[in-house]
Amino acid sequence: MNLHLNGKTALVTGSTAGIGFAIAQTLGNEGASVIVNGRTDKRVDAAVRRIHSSGVQGKVQGIVADLGTADGARLVIERFPQLDILVNNLGIYEPKPFEQISDEDWQRFFEVNVLSGVRLSRKYLPGMKERNWGRIVFISSESAVQIPSEMIHYGMTKTAQLAISRGLAETTEGTNVTVNTVLAGPTASEGVSDFVRRLAQDQKTDMAAVEKEMFRSVRPTSLLKRFARPEEVAALVVFVCSPLSSATDGAALRADGGVVRSIL
Repeated sequence: MNLHLNGKTALVTGSTAGIGFAIAQTLGNEGASVIVNGRTDKRVDAAVRRIHSSGVQGKVQGIVADLGTADGARLVIERFPQLDILVNNLGIYEPKPFEQISDEDWQRFFEVNVLSGVRLSRKYLPGMKERNWGRIVFISSESAVQIPSEMIHYGMTKTAQLAISRGLAETTEGTNVTVNTVLAGPTASEGVSDFVRRLAQDQKTDMAAVEKEMFRSVRPTSLLKRFARPEEVAALVVFVCSPLSSATDGAALRADGGVVRSIL
C-alpha cells in the first residue's frame, strides 16, 4: 500500500531499537525523511546505518539528545524547527514495588515518558496547524488502562499520555492535523527480549517456555499469546501517520494483542 508519505519529515523519539526503530524504518520504507533519536552517538549511528542498509526510500539522519530533559528538547527543536510527523515513542519502564518507588523515580518517569512528548508537541503542533497538515502520535501501552501493580509509576505515565493526546486533538478541530495514541501490548523489544533471556537462563529453560508461561500467568487475557514483533506495532503507527488516516483523530488505537478486555 502506498501511504503517500513521500516528502514528509518525521521525528521518532527513542528510535535506536525496538518499537521506535521499527517505526522509523517503516516510515523510511514508505518514503518519509526520518530523524532517528537516541542518547549516544554509537546507538544513533548504528540505527541510521541499519535503516540505510535496508534500502529505504526516504532520507535518514540522526540526532543525539536526551529528550527526558528540557535541554535535549531544545537541541532537537533548534536543529529541526519544522516537522510533518512527530512520534513520541521515548519511554522507560521498571518493575518496582509501590512502597519502593521514590519521589525521584516518579519525577524521572514523568520527565521521560510524559514531558518529552509535551515539550516537542508544544513546539511542533502550532506549525502543523498553520500549514494545515501534520501528525502527532503518542506511543502508550495497554498498561495505560490496565495499570500493572508491579510498576504503577509506569502505568501512570501511559495514562497521562492518553489524556494529553486527546486534549491536543481537541485543538485540531477543522484542520488536517491529527493527534492520536497507539497502545502497544507486550512486545519483543530489546529490553523485553533481554529480560526473557535472563529468566530462561535463571530457570534453566528456553525463551519459548518462559514466553508461554508469561502469557499463561502474567498476561492471561492476551489473544495473541505471544509477544508482538516491533514491526507489527509499527505498521499501525505508520498508517496513523499517513494522509490515509485523515478521519482518525483523538483516538486511542490498540496494537495490544487483545490484552485489554474491552470493546471501547
